[in-house]
Amino acid sequence: MTCVTRQQGKMQNGLRAVVGGTTLARGNHMTRSTRQRPLNDAATGPVKRPGHVPAVTRACDILELVLEAHGPVTATDVASELGLPRTTVHELLTTLVARSYLTVVDGAQRRFDLGPALLRLGYGYQARLDLGHEGQEAARRVAAQCEETVHVATLDGMDVLYVAKIDSTRGVRTVSAVGRRLPAHLTAVGKMLLASCTDEELDAMFPLGTPLPGRTENSITDPAHLRCVLREIRAEGLAHVDREVDPEVGCVAAPVRDHTGAVVAAMSISVPVSRRTAELEKQWEQQVRAGAQDLSHRLGFSG
Repeated sequence: MTCVTRQQGKMQNGLRAVVGGTTLARGNHMTRSTRQRPLNDAATGPVKRPGHVPAVTRACDILELVLEAHGPVTATDVASELGLPRTTVHELLTTLVARSYLTVVDGAQRRFDLGPALLRLGYGYQARLDLGHEGQEAARRVAAQCEETVHVATLDGMDVLYVAKIDSTRGVRTVSAVGRRLPAHLTAVGKMLLASCTDEELDAMFPLGTPLPGRTENSITDPAHLRCVLREIRAEGLAHVDREVDPEVGCVAAPVRDHTGAVVAAMSISVPVSRRTAELEKQWEQQVRAGAQDLSHRLGFSG
């Protein structure tokens, strides 16, 4: 069962989604990018970085500028935003159009928008992504910080499927394993994923009045109670579990998003309750948020 919807739109909006992770509203004016670009200085010339080719850097700056704009841009827009000479801008735009990284938009004024070559690159990058591999690497980085067990899981029907796991260096064993499934409503990663489902999807999986299976005395077995918890998770952006699968373990999870912004996985930190303190809980929340964001960026999300 799929609990996420993917953005639909015309090719240019699709390009912005695939290449940049977001689709911006179209309009007739520029918006200054929030990214840090190496601009030119009239007195000193282009800002140079060791090992960087200035022409390539400028071409990338132009592509990012067009990506983040509200609509097609003119050569004047590019020169003004990036502080580049008009002749340089003309040469770069001409080259990018010739290679199909930009297209020329018809109209009274010559304007430029994203080209189909970027779509090929974007889809090529996505096709090479391996959630298990990327998840394992992201989990490893988080585990190195917290020294606790870190999971990455996806939703498969009413279960979660663990696709990555790094065990704690402190020798604590958990019931999870890569390739294993657990009931989604009992786990932090599962609750985080269920929070992205629609009410209709939740009704189909967890009909009101039908008790859910539990594993401990803390397990949520009432579908109505589960819905209340999921609403809180949506508002907070984090899911917490307190000894619902294992009577000795608590977890905190954060969402992992793909290039469209859809929640496609979740990352969690699992910790024995004997080590849990209010101060450490805040630290784990920050670490799992950052780790999930890191993995999201690897999957093309730019938010």
